[in-house]
Amino acid sequence: MDTIFTLLMVLVMVASVLLVIIVMAQNPKGGGLSSTFGGASSAQFGVQRTNDFMEKATWTLGGTIIVLILLSVVITGKPSQALPAQQQPAKKEAPAKQSAPASSTTTPAQAPVAPAK
Repeated sequence: MDTIFTLLMVLVMVASVLLVIIVMAQNPKGGGLSSTFGGASSAQFGVQRTNDFMEKATWTLGGTIIVLILLSVVITGKPSQALPAQQQPAKKEAPAKQSAPASSTTTPAQAPVAPAK
């Protein structure tokens, strides 16, 4: 189980690094927050659309990361059925009743009485 989880986490990290590289390599489309605050669009002088491969790769890698994370949660979230002895809760037994001997009786301790003035 740990091997599968480790493999899934390595795949998530590789997909995340590839996603960062793809996003950084894309040309800006303009608009968005940069145009909202009055900044000049850097896409006016260059290519204004990312090519289709970069956009499809971004969406595919994002979806892959989500699927891998959900798969790792499903796989590691369920208890395994291979070791039933570890899954059963320990049986708790009641402590044995001990009877006090009839000759010895316990009396509660009394607080000392202060002398009256």
